[in-house]
Amino acid sequence: MSKRLEDFIKNNREEFDDLNLSADMWERIENKLPQQKRETKTFSLGFVLRVAATVIVVMGVCFMAYLRNQNVNTVDFAAINPEYARQQVHYTSLIASKRTELKTIAKVNPQLYKEFSAEIAKMDSTYKKLNNDLATSPNQELVLRAMIRNLQIQTEVLNQQLNVIEQYNELKKQKNESKNI
Repeated sequence: MSKRLEDFIKNNREEFDDLNLSADMWERIENKLPQQKRETKTFSLGFVLRVAATVIVVMGVCFMAYLRNQNVNTVDFAAINPEYARQQVHYTSLIASKRTELKTIAKVNPQLYKEFSAEIAKMDSTYKKLNNDLATSPNQELVLRAMIRNLQIQTEVLNQQLNVIEQYNELKKQKNESKNI
């Protein structure tokens, strides 16, 4: 804007401000202005289907890679030694039932349960490491034998823990009976 025009507007400001437009005039001006429409983004059905197909293919490839990786780490125990395979199943089920029995003390004596569980967890991690090593070991029968021995030791430890709990409960029961007398 030129300097003269600016000075003129500043000097005559009051004359410009004395005219007020009615509300009706503002509505007419507003109606003449072009309406701005919000643009909504839409995707074509073809685009959506391509994206969905891509996602399905990627998920399928990932799932197949996962399954292939899982099959590499699993070894058929019966193919190595059928007797060891039977023992492995036997001891695994025995350990599962003993762990269930052990869980019954969790509510009564959580500290004792925590200590017992920590001991079994250590042996279980050793078993899992042996199981992972089994697939790549040149002497799979030796590793499988070590796994069976680990399961036997876990069973013995669980039996000892359950015996300790049983003795503790009997001692507690005897003390309660002697207090009642």
